[in-house]
Amino acid sequence: MTDSLSRFELLFEQASTLHALKKLTLSKPLDPAIQKTVITLRAVGNTEKWQAETFHSDNKVTHDNLDLDQTESVQKLLSEYRQANLMTTVGDCEMRISKSGTVTLLGFHPVATSLSGPVIPTVPVLRNENRKQYILSGSEPFLVHLGISDANGRVHDKRQSKFRQINRFLELIRDIEPHLGNAPVLRIADLCCGKSYLSFAVYHYFSVIRGRSVEMVGVDLKPDVIAFCEKTARELHFNDLHFFCDNVFSFDPAFHPDLVLSLHACDTATDAVLEKAMAWDTPVILSTPCCQHELNHKLNCPELDFIARHSMLRQKFCEAATDALRLLLLEANGYSVTALELIDPEETPKNILLRGIRRKGFDPASPEAVQKRAEYARMRNFLMQEPRI
Repeated sequence: MTDSLSRFELLFEQASTLHALKKLTLSKPLDPAIQKTVITLRAVGNTEKWQAETFHSDNKVTHDNLDLDQTESVQKLLSEYRQANLMTTVGDCEMRISKSGTVTLLGFHPVATSLSGPVIPTVPVLRNENRKQYILSGSEPFLVHLGISDANGRVHDKRQSKFRQINRFLELIRDIEPHLGNAPVLRIADLCCGKSYLSFAVYHYFSVIRGRSVEMVGVDLKPDVIAFCEKTARELHFNDLHFFCDNVFSFDPAFHPDLVLSLHACDTATDAVLEKAMAWDTPVILSTPCCQHELNHKLNCPELDFIARHSMLRQKFCEAATDALRLLLLEANGYSVTALELIDPEETPKNILLRGIRRKGFDPASPEAVQKRAEYARMRNFLMQEPRI
């Protein structure tokens, strides 16, 4: 055991020295209070260090910066796990330790040979202060279940965009937290939830990270998708997250939600989401619309023919005008509204998020409310006849 373990330690140190280290993931811990530890090479100030990021079973994460001459600290860490995966720019090596203490090295010789070669690809040493601090690390069990990350918590290359989108949405969730109140149970509805990446992320954020009691429902029309989401929720022990196969136009949950979410509800489904949320007097609404076809089909405004005659410009105008009308309708019903960028437009063109926060003490008979309703009706009628929006 000692010889194989020493060879693995030396390989790790060599990869670090040559700046060929991507990361070292330690898993299958002896301590049940620990999930795993990930070691990377980082610049702290003007000094390179090994940063050990340890994920605990209670969902806490701790960090330790180890000097590069503290090999005994790495040796101690290795002794506390039964599996170690070393990822380098020239290949990967895995160490497994059986319950009897037998050490098995997989991929050792190709990596060792390549690290001794004349030309070795390197990776830049990350600086702690320049690292993007995401709310999620990638190791969360729901991300693994949904195929965003692998079993070691590494986000798949092809899923990086979705990972960034989820984290960005949680940043927006964090921004509206003060408007959700402090009720004993936080109630949330994700309407037109689809594959429910956001449902799982939001439930995890409030129940695991924030420690709140949550009741949450997801609704969509696709039976197979709903069946998968319900099964996943049970496997993750997200006991108060449930999914229903239903039409959002007719769906009524057992509670009036404190927060209504909707990501990429197609065309007039977004309007149904907003109508439902307003009818429930939902304190916070977050909706990212998709494929706004209704106005494009019904646009009837000679004054805008100079735009409408160009199909691409017509579509872009109708998207903007539809969302502006939606915000105006929310304002007329007592909401402070904002249009926000969900994520970089290069990631997805459907990146506008409509946010509505219900104003306290709103009076629907107030002059402001009457004026907003009149403005909404005037602009709607200006754009089209027999509107659905």
